[in-house]
Amino acid sequence: MPFEQPILAIGLMSGTSMDGVDCAIINTDGLSFVEPISSLTIPYPSKFRLELSSIQAGYGAVDRIEQKLTNYHAKAVEILLEKTNLEAKNISLIGFHGHTILHLPKERRTWQIGDAKLLASLSKINVVADFRSNDVSAGGQGAPLAPIFHAAIAPAKERPLCLVNIGGVANITWIGKKNSNEMLNEFSNLLAFDTGPGNALIDDWILSHYGKPFDCDGSIAASGFVNRECLDILMSNMYFKKNPPKSLGRDDFDVSCISALSPADGAATLTEFSANAIKKAEYFLPDNPIKWIVTGGGRHNKFLMKLLKSKLNANVFRAEKVGLNGDSMEAQAFAYLGVRSLRKLPLSGPTTTGVVSPITGGKFYNAY
Repeated sequence: MPFEQPILAIGLMSGTSMDGVDCAIINTDGLSFVEPISSLTIPYPSKFRLELSSIQAGYGAVDRIEQKLTNYHAKAVEILLEKTNLEAKNISLIGFHGHTILHLPKERRTWQIGDAKLLASLSKINVVADFRSNDVSAGGQGAPLAPIFHAAIAPAKERPLCLVNIGGVANITWIGKKNSNEMLNEFSNLLAFDTGPGNALIDDWILSHYGKPFDCDGSIAASGFVNRECLDILMSNMYFKKNPPKSLGRDDFDVSCISALSPADGAATLTEFSANAIKKAEYFLPDNPIKWIVTGGGRHNKFLMKLLKSKLNANVFRAEKVGLNGDSMEAQAFAYLGVRSLRKLPLSGPTTTGVVSPITGGKFYNAY
């Protein structure tokens, strides 16, 4: 097919919050044209979330859980196709992120489970997977990978801006005004990095103390009090002084200092920690953003959003306020990255993952 021709692609994302599979269809050329078609989320059953957690802790049977994970992704594709009255033959590819169970870029190691060959067989659609390995092998952080997609969909007239994705881990994309270098280097006006914890530490705390998967609207955190001594310990982590690009894993922070706190105070302290980590990111930005756009599950936490609005030096909006879908954006990103991979376009660059020069990635799996 002609290089310029947009194609239909499905993106799949299983984030560090372990809440389910996000699935989205977009029509895109892998460059500046992105047309969202449809999306949905398939929640993981609580039993399977525990199995995923067991892998994170170094226990569970990886092969068995990987097959289950892949089957959930295949089911998500099936349901989304039914929802949109499309067939497998209408879709050019699936961008399959998998689920990260290990991320150690300093050791040039990253591991996303998910059987791409099995997914291609089950869905009857070609699959692009393993997006991070090439970047990590070349000395990059392997994350975040969505910034090049963020630049394609962000409002052009309101730059510089920051897009914050608050998943299990939170990451930021700073997008500057368009410049003359952009034609030669798509990453010339981008800066991206993980800011620190997002929802994961809060969710783990809420699950262990209340038996709930998350703090709905942040109401539990809002009822507690921040322990400033614990917060100071958490914010003293050297990660916050490290220059970007930088990335981290779900469990890179020692939060043992909050173990003696009441359930509500622990929730309040962890929520303040996530907000402060995002605030800390302002120090590294090349220019002050006009606005902050918040995506990911964290934007549903009203208390966390209130904290961000009070701390950040610009207007803070949920993604929907600027016409974006905050629930499906990461899935859309991997559909977009799948198309870029197919067309040998770079997925990451020096200012997004720290790799020496813009580099492509991903592995192709034929459905037949």
